Amino acid sequence: MPGFEFWGDEERKEVNEVLETGILMRYGFDGPRKGIWKAKELEQQICKQMGCKYAQLTSSGTSALTTALAALGVGAGDEVIMPSFTFVASFEAVLSVGAIPVLVDINSTLTLDPDSVEKAITSKTKCIMPVHMCGSMADMDALLQICAKHQILLLEDACQSFGATYHGKHLGTLGHAGTFSFDFVKTITCGEGGAVVTNDENFYKKADQFSDHGHDHMGHDRGAESHPFMGYNFRISELHAAVGLAQINKLDRFLSIQRKNHTMLKNILSEIPGINFRNIPDEGGDSCTFLSWFLPTEEATRKTVDILKEENKLAGNFYWYINNWHFHKKWDHLKNGHAMYPLHEEQKKALLELKEKDFLPSDALLSRCISTAISLGWKESDIMEKGNAIVAAARKAMA
Repeated sequence: MPGFEFWGDEERKEVNEVLETGILMRYGFDGPRKGIWKAKELEQQICKQMGCKYAQLTSSGTSALTTALAALGVGAGDEVIMPSFTFVASFEAVLSVGAIPVLVDINSTLTLDPDSVEKAITSKTKCIMPVHMCGSMADMDALLQICAKHQILLLEDACQSFGATYHGKHLGTLGHAGTFSFDFVKTITCGEGGAVVTNDENFYKKADQFSDHGHDHMGHDRGAESHPFMGYNFRISELHAAVGLAQINKLDRFLSIQRKNHTMLKNILSEIPGINFRNIPDEGGDSCTFLSWFLPTEEATRKTVDILKEENKLAGNFYWYINNWHFHKKWDHLKNGHAMYPLHEEQKKALLELKEKDFLPSDALLSRCISTAISLGWKESDIMEKGNAIVAAARKAMA
């Protein structure tokens, strides 16, 4: 799955070009950098790859989400609808701009359930944020229709799905804006990094300014630049951008390998009695970073996990139902409003209400779901060994 599996001479070359100049910051120092602008070059490559007009690199996927929300004008008291299954960064970003995360159920896509979204809309709803989990997409047609109907913003958290597409368009480019993560375990990596993408020039200018202390980036004297808005330091470094520049040139290769390995593993796991696989709205667009599958019961799933663990073969298989970072059941710090600084009253009230809310459809799905990460480095024999071990464990669990 992650690009770090294929680290090599290409990354070293790009990084060394930065080291030779000694200019590690993405802005300024025009003369000493000798024409080396890795962040700018990576942004151009992202636009080319994604088919979008603008890309703004940031220091992480989390800062990309925060930047996007700010540039969209989402703030104090606004409600942002998001799934009960995501990474904690999704609600962290929402809270950071003063907005309120509204959790709703997922469906068999493992992403936002459109019916649950529709029911959650209130007069305070400002944005719907689908999270394209584990490399695959939400039902974007349905969500775009809901946003158009209610005149609500759509922000795609595509941090886990770089390179995936939906009916020919790249995830992250279908809504008002999209975000990506390039941390160490994403499809391509910068080590740490993220990006905001859009086709809206005004939004892009705001994202560009917000992610660099509000600098307007006009002229050639950084010290003389104006600050139309307040912002934060969410800049990426030239070193991180250099790594990403080498990685993005390998993206098509990564996706091709993932899809081949994903298909082979899925064929093996199809032997498990009663198994079902994740519903993917556009199977041809899946980036195939994970193969997500469901067993008939929670009991059988838990037993399968236990057997794989006992046999030291659980690595790479994720049982999200009991995962601390990705599912609402373990987000006690969110539901109790445990922040290091005071939250405003609307946020505190909304978070405490989450303690009383159930997500039974989500629980029913993820209690039976295991996601297997697809490695770029697998040989055919590795896939056979891993697949057969899972099949044996599942059969034993259901015996």
